[in-house]
Amino acid sequence: MGKTIAEKIFDAHLRDAPFPGTMVLDIDRVFCHEITTPVAVCDLEARGKDRVFDPDKIKAVIDHVTPSKDSKTALQAKIIRDWARRHAIKDFFDVGRNGVCHALFPEKGFIRPGFTVIMGDSHTCTHGAFGAFAAGVGTTDLEVGILKGVCAFRSPQTIRIRLEGKLAPGVYAKDVILYVIGQIGVRGATDRVMEFVGPVIDAMTMASRMTVANMAIEAGGTSGICLPDRVTAEYLWPFIQGDYPSVDSAVEDFGKWHSDGDAVYEKEYVFDVSDLEPQVTFDYKPDCVKAVGEMAGNKVDQVYIGTCTNGRLEDLRVAAEILKGKQIADHVRGIVSPATPRIFKEALEEGIIDIFMAAGFCVTNPTCGACLGMSNGVLAEGEVCASTSNRNFVGRMGQGGMVHLMSPATAAATAVAGVITDPRSV
Repeated sequence: MGKTIAEKIFDAHLRDAPFPGTMVLDIDRVFCHEITTPVAVCDLEARGKDRVFDPDKIKAVIDHVTPSKDSKTALQAKIIRDWARRHAIKDFFDVGRNGVCHALFPEKGFIRPGFTVIMGDSHTCTHGAFGAFAAGVGTTDLEVGILKGVCAFRSPQTIRIRLEGKLAPGVYAKDVILYVIGQIGVRGATDRVMEFVGPVIDAMTMASRMTVANMAIEAGGTSGICLPDRVTAEYLWPFIQGDYPSVDSAVEDFGKWHSDGDAVYEKEYVFDVSDLEPQVTFDYKPDCVKAVGEMAGNKVDQVYIGTCTNGRLEDLRVAAEILKGKQIADHVRGIVSPATPRIFKEALEEGIIDIFMAAGFCVTNPTCGACLGMSNGVLAEGEVCASTSNRNFVGRMGQGGMVHLMSPATAAATAVAGVITDPRSV
């Protein structure tokens, strides 16, 4: 019987199987940020186990509130900063060098096909776009990962999502994953790996694949995985060229991680997205999704472009194309946060930042702040935000606020009109 990519990765990293259905895996990367890691660090210290299994396999960043906004967030930053220095974690990204973790770490080349990755952050599934098994974990699992370099998981069950057709102009990866979540529901992939395949995925850039994998958790998925191919190899080439004689050889090697033709899936979905329209959420769950036409005309107070879902250069380019030569509506606050310093610099060099500022946007440093309602764009009660982020939970961006999730194109069109707007009309 054949195996899925997740099963192959689990088999390659198996350290122990203490109970039926439970697999203890060796971990290739433990990612850390200042919101969830300090709790784990302080507990390890209290237990007399202030150690790390391998400082080269641990990557850390301050990204959720940066710079710190108050004494509490300053303390969180200090704890992870001191811990990183104490254990000689060279890949620690402090203020000025930091970016949104799930954009920064791939950009630095820290992910490879076949890797196992954990982090105390639910959107760690983003890194599955590279053909890795990447999962968000709780504090106890994070502590064990930091200390021993292992993590326990259930034997992987996989749901395959095949995306057929070709995306129409004005429709993007964000629209695809919103549609998929709307179809299968927020519990549709609970405790399952979501494997994304098909010609639509094959045609996507790595940035777009990261957008899709990023929101697997919003359907309950443990991880979202794309099969590694030439697109993956070309993205990673600056980091792997010492390991392979050519891109072709890397692509050939990556094939070992592809799911077998006779692999068994718990469930399979096939969606032809050729006629898909831009998608927008309503209400307070990521599966509350409608075509933009059904939401058109709804007023917004704020438009937010950024996050680990849609803060990459590709996303900023799409939004800037719509915004160029236009002004955002008088009653709208526009906020854009490039996801990393490199993205910010490239957007500056391409004139994208100028376009955003000329349109009336506030351009901030790379940060997660507004996405989770901690800084840089918190909503007041009763306010509505059109956001390129990944969650529209009650109070997500501020108590009493409403968040409508959408693509950067739809967000940009909405900023100009002041109401939710189909980007194809602009």
